[in-house]
Amino acid sequence: MSTYMANKATVERKWYVLDAAGKPLGRTAATAAVLLRGKHKPTYTPHVDCGDFVIVINADKAVLTGNKLQQKYYRTHSGYPGGLHETQYKLLMEKRPELAMQLAVKGMLGKNSLGRQQLKRLKLYSGSEHKHAAQKPEIWE
Repeated sequence: MSTYMANKATVERKWYVLDAAGKPLGRTAATAAVLLRGKHKPTYTPHVDCGDFVIVINADKAVLTGNKLQQKYYRTHSGYPGGLHETQYKLLMEKRPELAMQLAVKGMLGKNSLGRQQLKRLKLYSGSEHKHAAQKPEIWE
């Protein structure tokens, strides 16, 4: 008996909805990363993109525990001297909560072409409405 190895042609993708309301941002991001990678499937193959589509709703209602709202910063650099831009997570969660969730999920995926491909299947929304009803997504608990 040989080991099953999935390939691009045999992958079946489903759609899942994650509700982030009242849940820690990191826990929701970790669940989304597992679904995007396909590690919840018995046919998981590390070198094949066998994950599913993930819709995260209520990203603005995700919570950060402890003092992360005041102490954690989102940092970007322009490449020029003195080009460091810092945004406190309190402001980031008010203005762009989808970006905070996307950064958390991105950090949990692989740092290669496979990880970038998996991140494209992540759909983020601030409110409780999404526009993917035609795909008949299932609610993930």
